[in-house]
Amino acid sequence: MFNETVLKEIDEIRAKYPDRKSALLPSLYIAQREFGWLSNDALQCVAKTLNLPEAEVRGTASFYAMFKNRPVGRHLIQLCTNVSCMIFGAEKLVDFIGRKYGVQPNGTSQDGRFSLVIMECIGACGTAPAMLVNTDFYENLSENRIEEILEGYK
Repeated sequence: MFNETVLKEIDEIRAKYPDRKSALLPSLYIAQREFGWLSNDALQCVAKTLNLPEAEVRGTASFYAMFKNRPVGRHLIQLCTNVSCMIFGAEKLVDFIGRKYGVQPNGTSQDGRFSLVIMECIGACGTAPAMLVNTDFYENLSENRIEEILEGYK
């Protein structure tokens, strides 16, 4: 299921560690990057590639919030709503994203453009509210700023 380039990338990662279990997290990240999410097939592929029990791979993938166990939109919005972000209006920003882009928390817009995940904390309390779009970090958010940012993600 992995192409040769991906297999080579995983082999290079595996070579950096004395134990193949240590390569599991980066390999799951690679699988998610390649397939968009970690389906049963993707998890089986990682298990086979690393020669690890599928239950161990599945357990690891389900433990971490950074791994997605269902399809997501082309762009993943992760908006923090923890204390600092909440105080500075993150809940209103969740409502704004829902109205403007038709995506609710833990959902995907009908056009498949965005998925929205509410994060507990992304470590930007001093510049709240904050979000990630894919792996890009944004802070000091407002409705206008979010609209400007998201227009760049087609």
